[in-house]
Amino acid sequence: MNTEPFTIERTFNVPVALVWKAITNKEDMKKWYFDLAEFKPEKGFKFQFVGGPPETQYTHLCEVTEVIKEKKISYSWCYKGYEGYSEVTFELFENGNKTTLKLTHSGIESFPKIPDFAPQNFAEGWTYIIGTSLDKFLQSE
Repeated sequence: MNTEPFTIERTFNVPVALVWKAITNKEDMKKWYFDLAEFKPEKGFKFQFVGGPPETQYTHLCEVTEVIKEKKISYSWCYKGYEGYSEVTFELFENGNKTTLKLTHSGIESFPKIPDFAPQNFAEGWTYIIGTSLDKFLQSE
């Protein structure tokens, strides 16, 4: 069983403050991530959202576990009604006027062995979300 966390890194041609706002401001997040009813970059803040393939939507249950302003935010990522616990971490690295974002999703192997929770689906999803959706959003800001 593969217990390696999924990671993806992308560098954006915008300052770290803009990337931080994009990953922690609920109005910005709605434009590139998921439609969150509420989100606060505060340890212990719980939030949820619905996502997944059109035919099967899953309620994601999350709780912010760590926040270092403009550097790192982590939260748990679980599914209502399913076993498993994972954690998503966004880390930001300032590089002049550019920002490198590293996303790590660990614990994916703890989810039930059903096709929707297959590791390649997380890889494809995060690659699209970080590599395409967030990139387009930041370019439009």
